[in-house]
Amino acid sequence: MRLTSFTDYGLRMLMRMASEPERAYSSAELADEFGLSRNHLAKIMQRLSRGGLIETRRGGGGGAVLAKSASEIGLGAVVRLLEEGQPLVECFAADGGDCSIDGQCRLKARLRSAEAAFLSDLDGSTLADIALKPARAA
Repeated sequence: MRLTSFTDYGLRMLMRMASEPERAYSSAELADEFGLSRNHLAKIMQRLSRGGLIETRRGGGGGAVLAKSASEIGLGAVVRLLEEGQPLVECFAADGGDCSIDGQCRLKARLRSAEAAFLSDLDGSTLADIALKPARAA
């Protein structure tokens, strides 16, 4: 299975935020840390916010914080949210994609099963299981 970079960076952001959940993270800080444009990072944050995983605050002392405890955020749910609209293969697209062997293909069912197993495995873990360890003060 291959995740999009959108999901990869979304998971990294959540891992960082879970390392110090009481702290608000600015988009500039996270963009610098991950080498992303602030625009791309903002899109990821919007999706995470829409999914109820983070809250964003404006102004001084603002930034993004986890909306719930890291132990309440399942990895399968995160991947489903961030991969929304990104089918594993073309024939999984909402419109069925463009497949010349549709109706004869025996691969599709196996891929659906593999995708379900992948997500099911992730459902057994939470963000708390993969949170980064906080940096120690020097």
